[in-house]
Amino acid sequence: QVQLVESGGGSVQAGGSLRLSCAASGDRSGTNYLGWFRQAPGKEREGVAAINMGGGSTYYADSVKGRFTISQDNAKNTVYLQMNSLKPEDTAMYYCAAALIPVDTLPMMVAGLFGYWGQGTQVTVSS
Repeated sequence: QVQLVESGGGSVQAGGSLRLSCAASGDRSGTNYLGWFRQAPGKEREGVAAINMGGGSTYYADSVKGRFTISQDNAKNTVYLQMNSLKPEDTAMYYCAAALIPVDTLPMMVAGLFGYWGQGTQVTVSS
């Protein structure tokens, strides 16, 4: 079992920045990807960014490329999502998730492939 705990959400004005953290604990031997999804009210869950914890490859949704950066601190078993130039459309509940996916680089993020989820942290961006 893998436990994921998110932190770092909050409210910010458009153009501002936030950094989300996801602390992983438990038996992670069966996972190799950690990622972030988000879900706004009335919308489907969207994959935002993911990182291969072994090889370091990353995936970003087109909507966040150039603004968000995912990184890892293996010593702390923590993954971060640095979010810059935030827009009102980034407002959502952000979830950390873990998966075992047998590819070196993700071509896309599919929520159904991620078997472990955190409780989520709210990000609100005002205009």
